[in-house]
Amino acid sequence: MQALNVSLVQGATRWHDAPANREYYGSLVRRVAGQSDLIVLPETFLSGFSNDTRASAEGMNGEGVAWMRALATEVNAVVTGSLAIREGDTVFNRLIWARPDGTFEQYDKRHLFRMAGEHTRYGGGAERLIVELKGWRILPQVCYDLRFPVWLRNRRLESATGGMDYDLSFFVANWPAPRRQPWRTLLRARAIENLSYVIGVNRVGVDGNDLPYAGDSAVIDPVGESLIELGTQEQVATVTIDPAPLLAHRERFPAWMDADNFSLDLT
Repeated sequence: MQALNVSLVQGATRWHDAPANREYYGSLVRRVAGQSDLIVLPETFLSGFSNDTRASAEGMNGEGVAWMRALATEVNAVVTGSLAIREGDTVFNRLIWARPDGTFEQYDKRHLFRMAGEHTRYGGGAERLIVELKGWRILPQVCYDLRFPVWLRNRRLESATGGMDYDLSFFVANWPAPRRQPWRTLLRARAIENLSYVIGVNRVGVDGNDLPYAGDSAVIDPVGESLIELGTQEQVATVTIDPAPLLAHRERFPAWMDADNFSLDLT
């Protein structure tokens, strides 16, 4: 594992205006071109979090995914965030992991936010995604997934090389300001219990439903301490994550050895 430079892009997403958001977030991402290995955008950054995006949801061959792939190539870094993506009659809140070589991975949000009716309008994912970057094993997740520790449980790899299932998890979000304390608390809990770094990237501003967002994007280390917190304003910040403290903590505090064995029923 090598040191990883991660940029958090905490922006004020334009409501239901994909072209404006491509221009806006593109300008923010280009601020850290050449400085970062991984650039993280908020959840549904081309539209805002809205059930009304079903009508305008693009396919995987649409402008949104193409834009992310081209931008990753331009800035020579992985660019990631979630979009509303249509497949047939189903729309997914889909995270895209776009690499600078043009390849990409995808993860569909597993836990759909029923308090806003997301579960009645979107399809849910059934598989976790683990991606690798500079020797790090990374678990991408979306917003409400943060509340479900069983889904996020980190386990020891049953392989010759050992290690954990993942070293870093991140959550792209549209997490409203009235619930900012759970957001801040759960990011730390997920880091501590899973012996991993955690990144949360949330939006700021007020959306088309008059919901305010306080940002609070952060990078949390494996003992729950913050390496960086972005506050409540538009910001783009880059932090270097060092693998040495993570590996040392796992060695001296191997709580994973006492974890319960279980399997998930995803039906």
